[in-house]
Amino acid sequence: MSEKKLKFNSKAIHGGQKPDAAYGAVMPPIYQTSTYAQSTPGGHKGYEYSRSANPTRTALENALASIENGKFGLAFASGLAAIDAVIKLLNPGDEVVSTNDLYGGSYRLFRQVFEKFGIKFTFVGMQNASSLEEHLTENTKLIWVETPTNPMMNVIDVKAVSQLAKKRDILLAVDNTFATPYLQVPLDLGADIVMHSATKYLGGHSDVVVGALVVNDKDLADKLYFIQNASGAVCGPMDSFLTLRGIKTLHVRMQRHCENGKAIAEYLAKHPKIEKVYWPGFEDHPNHDIAKSQMSGFGGMISFIPAGSSYEDAIKIVEKLQIFTLAESLGGVESLAGHPASMTHASIPKEEREKSGVVDSLIRLSVGIEDESDLIADLEQAIG
Repeated sequence: MSEKKLKFNSKAIHGGQKPDAAYGAVMPPIYQTSTYAQSTPGGHKGYEYSRSANPTRTALENALASIENGKFGLAFASGLAAIDAVIKLLNPGDEVVSTNDLYGGSYRLFRQVFEKFGIKFTFVGMQNASSLEEHLTENTKLIWVETPTNPMMNVIDVKAVSQLAKKRDILLAVDNTFATPYLQVPLDLGADIVMHSATKYLGGHSDVVVGALVVNDKDLADKLYFIQNASGAVCGPMDSFLTLRGIKTLHVRMQRHCENGKAIAEYLAKHPKIEKVYWPGFEDHPNHDIAKSQMSGFGGMISFIPAGSSYEDAIKIVEKLQIFTLAESLGGVESLAGHPASMTHASIPKEEREKSGVVDSLIRLSVGIEDESDLIADLEQAIG
């Protein structure tokens, strides 16, 4: 059966995969080697040095391309390494227009690493795609989008942004970490590059750090493969294996993340001690209709503010949680809670953070796949 005809659940398990050529192993072996024997100089079986390519990493890259409906996948040592490769496509004097509400590590990389090399970054709200046009100049070479955004869960119309980008021959990159291809396929909506911190939902078990890019255009892919090899920030064979194993259960995990996320969001929205809940599934959430049209569900990421918007109350809540673990990261099978202002977004100046809504009282939840009633009971005792 043609892989193109496979539904997502089947693609997650079989997409881009074939039994290992040596012995027919169903799961790709962990090729824990740095180099490969050659019969004559340049005479090899497609692999010569594991920074350039490794069979286990190739299996992961093929799977990544398959689940994102792309042609070319690239795996990196982290999500930030993947973003780093995208920015290295640019030259001094080029400009990037980015979502203003984005992961703190992305902001830090843009501002503190690449800005000093002459690349200009502009951070704007993109909830209204048409308002983006006034920020585009003849030097704009890349639009960087997160949707839903981290941590405010803002939804951006990828199709509308892509139409603006194509009109001006600007690359559009979408960080699809929160949604995953289970819920949203940015390449199908017009994006040129899809990026993942595969550490999160794709790996799914909080045991690996990996980044990913997927593209359709061969010239763009070749440029990124060159940067990947030249800069060397690749993931190792064990990390590739673990992430590939995670992808094979992505569909069943995401289904439960979505179910639990909905239950937790609705519980918090009705709680008298909670002032505001941010979750794209609510009908009054900004751009809910766009989320409904470009996503097949609303995910397990939720942010909320305690009544009175007190920093002290927020800290008390996260410290009292017992099943939700207070920790960085997201997307694992276990539920995590975070305080963005002092954790994931601490690298963004307070004034900039608060412009996009990341106030000191904001709590972010990554809802796992535990029993829904246990998670609600944990929140109940922590909120009081």
